[in-house]
Amino acid sequence: FYTGDAFPQWRGDLFSGALKREEVRRIDLDAEGRVVAQESLPIGARVRDVRQGPDGFLYVLTDEKNGRLLRIEPAP
Repeated sequence: FYTGDAFPQWRGDLFSGALKREEVRRIDLDAEGRVVAQESLPIGARVRDVRQGPDGFLYVLTDEKNGRLLRIEPAP
């Protein structure tokens, strides 16, 4: 669950990595925990893990031979 300040509109949303779909899925939940919307964040590589860092950004670990650690930041 996202609790950071970098993306205030995402607070309380659930993030899940997808190996096969090569994306991060943002799942918007209501106050009762029901899914009200979903959004695909295409990564272009198999996603092994998604975590929120102490700086409030999302970090994505890809599942490749030379895997990458990506930081998701708000657009300027």
